[in-house]
Amino acid sequence: MKPNTALPSPPAILTTTVGSYPVPDWLSALPSGQAVLDATRVVFNTQREAGIDLPTDGELYRFDVNHPDTNGMIEYFTGSMGGCDARIGRHDAEAFRAKQEMGFRSRPAAVIREALHGGALNLIDDCRRAASVAGGPFTVTLTSPYMLARTLLDDHYRDFEAMTLAIADVLAEQVKGLPCACVQVDEANIPGSPQHAPLAAEAINRILDAAEVTTAVHFCFGNYGGQTIQSGNWKALIDFLNSLRCDHLVLELAHRPDSDLDALADIDPRIGLGLGVVDIKINHVETPDEIAASIEKAARRLGAERIKFVHPDCGFWMLKRSVADRKIEALALGRDKFLGR
Repeated sequence: MKPNTALPSPPAILTTTVGSYPVPDWLSALPSGQAVLDATRVVFNTQREAGIDLPTDGELYRFDVNHPDTNGMIEYFTGSMGGCDARIGRHDAEAFRAKQEMGFRSRPAAVIREALHGGALNLIDDCRRAASVAGGPFTVTLTSPYMLARTLLDDHYRDFEAMTLAIADVLAEQVKGLPCACVQVDEANIPGSPQHAPLAAEAINRILDAAEVTTAVHFCFGNYGGQTIQSGNWKALIDFLNSLRCDHLVLELAHRPDSDLDALADIDPRIGLGLGVVDIKINHVETPDEIAASIEKAARRLGAERIKFVHPDCGFWMLKRSVADRKIEALALGRDKFLGR
């Protein structure tokens, strides 16, 4: 087994984070390759010292000050992928706005001008950089093909399904051989568009099948500038979730209704459940008792054996570090309290 590619040993319920971490002020002030590496080391150390078993790298290398609402997670992929053109003209912007599906974006992330290919996208080098300072196993994240497709203007395929699957094939190549313990695909659009679930599942499964380590899929109802942007519920998505060929799910649940938690009883037992027990859209810092109580409620409804991970609802990028760090610490302490450690 290569270093960093095996999941941590027990406890029965592992703590993890979802992806992003607040960009340190000093990194914003003096950005450089060395500063990104140093900041990534800080992100890993902060999580491990707090008791996080499977941290993420913080996605600091993806942050873009020009996209403060989504922290650059879309543009990291679309800006480097071959066939995508990030130069957006008047005609492109007007054509995108006419689509209406992405009302919270006024411009496409890029325009597809030719058949998609890897281009300058180089996820393995970014993963290797993270692995060099990770200090143990970690998760690397990537945005789902369906979510990326929704942000693009297609002037080549002119077919949404073909475009989405082409993106999936590019990303499937990117996840091969990554030196991490878990590959996680992030999707925040399908909860509000369940009619596209079969296409999204096929696209995501192409990535999951290509990964050579443990796999996860993260779902939330949007986190655009700290706001929920998708309606819907988990019950409507159970068949979709069961069709995914992943090892576990990473689900937003901290401020969802109890009916969403109950719906998860119908998830195929082969898929481990990851429970969001930390709300990242508010500054309130959960206490360890509150975290433990959330896990206990889920265990009563679903069975403790189904719960494999506890985590925040989504990434921390829009919060202050002082708030995010205390939430991370409470997450680990609450898990320990539930397990009687």
